[in-house]
Amino acid sequence: MASTAIDLPPSRQRVEPGSCDIPLGEFPKTNETTPEDPDKIASQIIDQLNLSLVANDKETVSGLLAENGYWRDHLCFTWDLRTIKGREEIIAFISGQEKCIIEIDRGSPLKAPHAGPIDAFGEVHGIEFFINITTKNGTGNGIVRLAQVGERWKIFTVFTSLTALNGSNEATNKNRPTGVQHGAQEGRKNWQDRRLADESFEEKDPAVLIVGAGQGGLTVAARLKMLNVDTLLIDNEERIGDSWRKRYHQLVLHDPVWFDHMPYLPFPDSWPIFTPKDKLADFFESYVKLLELNVWTRTEVRSTSWDEDKKRWEVVLERSKEDGTSERRLLHPRHIIQATGHSGKKKVPIFKGMDNFKGDRLCHSSEFPGANPNSEGKKAVVVGSCNSGHDIAQDYYEKGYDVTMVQRSSTCVITSNSITSIGLKGLYEEGGPPIEDADVYLNSIPFPLFKAQQVKVTKLMNQNDAKILEGLAKAGFKVDMGPMDAGLITKYYQRGGGYYIDVGGSQLIIDGKINVKQGQEISEILPKGMRFADGSMIYADEIVLATGYQNMRSNTRLIFGDEVADRVGDVWGLDQEGEFRTIWRRSGHPGFWFMGGNLALCRYYSRILALQIKAIEEEITTY
Repeated sequence: MASTAIDLPPSRQRVEPGSCDIPLGEFPKTNETTPEDPDKIASQIIDQLNLSLVANDKETVSGLLAENGYWRDHLCFTWDLRTIKGREEIIAFISGQEKCIIEIDRGSPLKAPHAGPIDAFGEVHGIEFFINITTKNGTGNGIVRLAQVGERWKIFTVFTSLTALNGSNEATNKNRPTGVQHGAQEGRKNWQDRRLADESFEEKDPAVLIVGAGQGGLTVAARLKMLNVDTLLIDNEERIGDSWRKRYHQLVLHDPVWFDHMPYLPFPDSWPIFTPKDKLADFFESYVKLLELNVWTRTEVRSTSWDEDKKRWEVVLERSKEDGTSERRLLHPRHIIQATGHSGKKKVPIFKGMDNFKGDRLCHSSEFPGANPNSEGKKAVVVGSCNSGHDIAQDYYEKGYDVTMVQRSSTCVITSNSITSIGLKGLYEEGGPPIEDADVYLNSIPFPLFKAQQVKVTKLMNQNDAKILEGLAKAGFKVDMGPMDAGLITKYYQRGGGYYIDVGGSQLIIDGKINVKQGQEISEILPKGMRFADGSMIYADEIVLATGYQNMRSNTRLIFGDEVADRVGDVWGLDQEGEFRTIWRRSGHPGFWFMGGNLALCRYYSRILALQIKAIEEEITTY
């Protein structure tokens, strides 16, 4: 049957089903006078806040908070991710804590209290500083922003994020292992003996089984390793990194290296700004070896069941050997992390006539290995106009194809140059702040305010990209500015797609080297092409459907079955508070977690997820 149009909101406003299109936040109107002693003001407010929290003095706390302020908390006050808005709501949220001490971090000029803009554009002046926080369960860090309301300074935003549990510091720096046991010991094993025993899990079960060894699985495995939680990763590919290595030939990361570092092992100083896929795949292999992560490749889940009484899984794995045989293993992990990518099954629209296509190739973008070289005169059609669609169309053009991109709605387009020189400038750049500080700063902004800032950032980037955007419009390619004009990253957070980071494809469209068919639904696949709803046709030797992916939950149903899939929530998009749904937090099924996202998200949220699992293992909290 032919694909039919569905009554959907405009592409720029579309969100994941059930997700919220978060409204824009508002900054306070503040005076532009510079306080003479911001450190003194910050110290007085934090001292009062600490005393009031200990005494549960809600009236005093109320006087310290701006009326429409925010408190964003990741695991310090609850075992969840929360963004609380409004004075009374914040008071209810933070009151009654058994132990909560906030200290100003004066470790650097960036962290110490300083006067200046508390927004991205210098339009709202205030005082900003980093903090350290101690709670009954552990320690963390964050950022406080003060705004002047009338004659008084008040707390406008607070961010608190747990980084360590009491008694469970990461095995790094001063807590690193000795690596050897000196002295005479009967039957003593060397490092290699211990490493092989640890990796085989012959005499024990892993506490955590991670399915998928991409950046999501590797980063959370590294975090768990440093917290001394026995963890096994499995992947069905032949080699670690094959999930990137086997993708289309020209694929290069669109984010710059400063945004993409991984925990514990940042990319070398000589690393290229934009990482080629095969280089990233090789880095993943090195990452596993250097951090001694336990990974079984050529391994698949055959069955799973959850034992409610014992609070553990029964998992049957099938592991293929190099000689072509296979073995089955029964394991009993207490946690499973699905790290199969933040998307799910590929979306393959069903069109009339697909089975009758007589061309050389009709496939989804995930199955596209690259255009065939020396294909002068061949015609290719790419259905889809986001990152993969552009990259594949560009690959086709470079191999000599006559290529047409089918754009059915609109696309948010930002050049890679604008992202690097405007979007990430000052935070993730050469010589920028330490990566941990940059992550704290980025995550300290409550999403409603972040989205409001992205409206202005997007406007600046579009001004920088004006020539490209005007050229695209003249070529018949429809662009948008994202939800509420809040740009690409907002589309990514709320929808997971609908954008293109331009690395050269746009100019090919402008120059007529990539043709565009815009705004028409496909009504039929022909033996050598396709017909559209308006009756027009395109000839094609090859068709690639760059049509995206379903929700991550769809892979849950495939791998773990209906019982698990029916209990977990939809993944990705935002809840009403502006926090990501289901991923990196309790999923709805005990002992089952989701992990994924780009490298930057995986770097930060891998710790958030690992700390929750460690807290359950230490019986600080429950499933």
